[in-house]
Amino acid sequence: MRIDIVTIFPTFFDALDISLLGRAREDGILEVEVHDLRTFTHDRHRTVDDKPYGGGAGMVMKPEPWGEALDTILPAEIPDVASGAGPIVIFPSPAGEVFTQAMARELSGASHLVFGCGRYEGIDQRVFDYAGSRASVRLVSLGDYVLNGGEVAVMAMIEAIGRLIPGVIGNPESLVEESHEDGLLEYPSYTKPSSWRGLDVPPVLIGGNHGAIAAWRRDAQLERTRRVRPDLLPPE
Repeated sequence: MRIDIVTIFPTFFDALDISLLGRAREDGILEVEVHDLRTFTHDRHRTVDDKPYGGGAGMVMKPEPWGEALDTILPAEIPDVASGAGPIVIFPSPAGEVFTQAMARELSGASHLVFGCGRYEGIDQRVFDYAGSRASVRLVSLGDYVLNGGEVAVMAMIEAIGRLIPGVIGNPESLVEESHEDGLLEYPSYTKPSSWRGLDVPPVLIGGNHGAIAAWRRDAQLERTRRVRPDLLPPE
């Protein structure tokens, strides 16, 4: 998969050089390029924002630097966007659809993702409209809260998506039993020692009865989901 990131803080993404995603980049599984939006400006102050039309607080990111950045990143030949072909451009936005594990799995099958990190009061709407004429565009939110910019959200999405790409995680079976993969939260995990500071591992996990262990884990998933995220459970 190829990932392009547009941001005014390119060093923010140095963390992608470490851990499993860093190894995936070294192995050629994941190709990541970070673009500094300010390189697409033409004034000596490298200005990327201006006052909003209609008034209001804050500043809005100007369309032209974004237009030039997208022209550089997106293929010159415009794909059939309606068919789902070509790159997917993702803009983090509190006004977007909520990012989920299902979305992460869907996006992990794409060949080219482009992330645009907004700042200030957001990006000129015409950037989204223009990008939509060149590629598939999605506005995506991490949740019902507001961040200072899109970089944190993009890092979270890239990690969630990247780890689902075949070859990134050493043991793909470990992806199957995680929270949200089957609609439930993950069961509690334990390791040695079996007793620690007066707290014991549930005996069923030590007994070696795999059927009983599977049943315990399923019950633990349901109990945790019912207690923490009852909204994930189907209506009774």
